[in-house]
Amino acid sequence: MESTYGDRSHDSATAQREFGAVISRALSRGGTVVIPAFAIDRTEVVLHELAGLRRDGTLPRHVPVYVDSPMALAALDVYREALRSHSPELRPEALAQGEAAISPDPFLAARSVQESIDINNSTGPAVIVSSAGMATGGRVLHHLHRILPDPRNAVVIVGFAAAGTRARNLVDGARTLKMFGEYVPVRAEVADVPHFSAHADAGQIIDWLRNAPAPHTTYLVHGEESAAETLRDRIDRELGWTAVVPRSGEGVLVR
Repeated sequence: MESTYGDRSHDSATAQREFGAVISRALSRGGTVVIPAFAIDRTEVVLHELAGLRRDGTLPRHVPVYVDSPMALAALDVYREALRSHSPELRPEALAQGEAAISPDPFLAARSVQESIDINNSTGPAVIVSSAGMATGGRVLHHLHRILPDPRNAVVIVGFAAAGTRARNLVDGARTLKMFGEYVPVRAEVADVPHFSAHADAGQIIDWLRNAPAPHTTYLVHGEESAAETLRDRIDRELGWTAVVPRSGEGVLVR
C-alpha cells in the first residue's frame, strides 16, 4: 500500500480557495505564475481548475495561460478526444462542459523549443503550466530561473513534492535554488497546494482498506518514513492488521 499522505488529510475546499488566491495576488502585482505540473493527468487537472477561475473572473481574459510541455500537450489531445467522443470513463460534470472543462481559453500551447523560448520573452502577467512537476528537470526550469528573483511573481506547487527535489526545497522555504550551475534567489511567492495530488490522504486510504479481506501482511511503500510509520500505526489500531514499513532492499516471503 502506498503511504504518500499517510500522516495527513486533504482539505480540498481550502486548497482550491488558496489556489485562486495566490494567482489573484500575483496577477494584481503584475506578476507571472509558474505551476510545475506532471505531464500526464496533473496538467489536465490544473487546466480544469484554471478554466473555473476563468469563468468566475478570478483569471482575467487578457491574461494568457501557457502550457509548455510536449508530453502534456500530447496527453491533452487524448483527453480532448475523449470529451469529443463522450467517453463513459469521464465524470458526468466534465462531459457536460465538454472541451471547456480543460480549456481556460485563451491558452497557448508551446510545442516547439522556439515557442517555449518565446514565452520567456513575453511581458506582462501570465500563467505558465510546465513540467516536470517536482522541478527536477524539463522546460519548467527555464521559467523558474526567470521568475524566481522577482517578488511580483509566484510559484504554485500542486501536489506532493519529494524530499531532495527543487519543488520540495521551495515548499520548505529555500531562499536560493540551484539551476544551470548557478544559485538563483527565491523572492517570488511560493504556495503549496497539495489538493491536486493524485494520492489519497490517510483517511481515504483507511476507508478503502476497510472493505478488503485482511492480508497476511500489509507492506507500506511509496512514502517518506514518517508518513509510512504513521499510517502503519493507524492500520494496526483501526483495522487490527499486521502492517510494516520495509527497509530499502529488504526481501520478504509473500504468502
